[in-house]
Amino acid sequence: MGTGTDKKELLNHFRLEGEVVDVKPHGSGHINHTFLVTTSGTKKYILQKINTDIFHDTDGLMENIVNVTSYLRERIVQAGGHPERETMTVIPTKEGDYYYTDTDGCDWRVYLLIEHTVSLDHAENAEEFYASGLAFGRFQAQLADYPAKTLHETIPDFHNTPKRYLAFEQAVEEDVCHRAEAVAQEIAFIRARKEDISVLTDLLQKGELPLRITHNDTKLNNILLDADTHEAVCIVDLDTIMPGLCAYDFGDAIRFGANTAAEDEPDSNKVSLSLELYQAYAKGFLEGCGEQLTPKEVETLPMGAKTITLEQGIRFLTDYLQGDTYYHTEREGQNLDRCRTQLALVADMERKWEQMQL
Repeated sequence: MGTGTDKKELLNHFRLEGEVVDVKPHGSGHINHTFLVTTSGTKKYILQKINTDIFHDTDGLMENIVNVTSYLRERIVQAGGHPERETMTVIPTKEGDYYYTDTDGCDWRVYLLIEHTVSLDHAENAEEFYASGLAFGRFQAQLADYPAKTLHETIPDFHNTPKRYLAFEQAVEEDVCHRAEAVAQEIAFIRARKEDISVLTDLLQKGELPLRITHNDTKLNNILLDADTHEAVCIVDLDTIMPGLCAYDFGDAIRFGANTAAEDEPDSNKVSLSLELYQAYAKGFLEGCGEQLTPKEVETLPMGAKTITLEQGIRFLTDYLQGDTYYHTEREGQNLDRCRTQLALVADMERKWEQMQL
């Protein structure tokens, strides 16, 4: 499926309005291959090749997306909104399926393009980060009554932090690349926080935190903004929508968006938690969630930020110890820099812990 002609042939299997006029690469995503489809009709579409190396169950993946967007569509209509603009629309195949498998065994799907929107990779100021929190908070509120347990785990144990810790300890023990001695300080830092690893999962198991629907990739660029007003229009990239804890989504947004340094910054002295951005996002998120969160959920949001940051540091270090086999690297030691950035952010969160409480 390498040429435009092949794509046009592929698109014949989907229920599009008009004839396909043009197909060209679109966006900057790293997981799925994405193309913008222009037709002779009034609508444009997004064609995606699903990354089955990461998502092994395409049926479960698409069932999650179709069911959640259908539910959101009902809520949006009830609120007098614009469903084709405010949630993703999956275009079925002519056979009524929600993806098509080509002759090479590759799975493809089509979405309606939400036009006159933009996305941002990073918040330029606190107002933009507040808007991001508001959007993901509203997303959480819209799905508050959706039965989370009915969703498939598209990536099993994605935020099972205790399991990530066990994999880390195994990587240290096996030390296949003989790197453990050189990162003894990082290993000790993680081990010193072993008790933090299971705080949230223990509360879930005790029934003190409810299972929610979580997006699991709450970066700013997964929010489409109106091209004129920059108000949030739609949450996209629902591949990792799964049952989880509200604190995970909050925490991942903070981990990525409130860090003063890049994720792979070699100088960890540049890493800190921006309290201005943290508080802006928290304000927006809580406003967006409305009355949907329990007091215990609100109380554990800061722990979500610390846990997810620590978990990501563990994952980067585990990959470094195993020879950089999971995360793509462009230079020697990049995964180690990524790990150190996360651990430095955890340390700064601990210094600012009282100010992080909500």
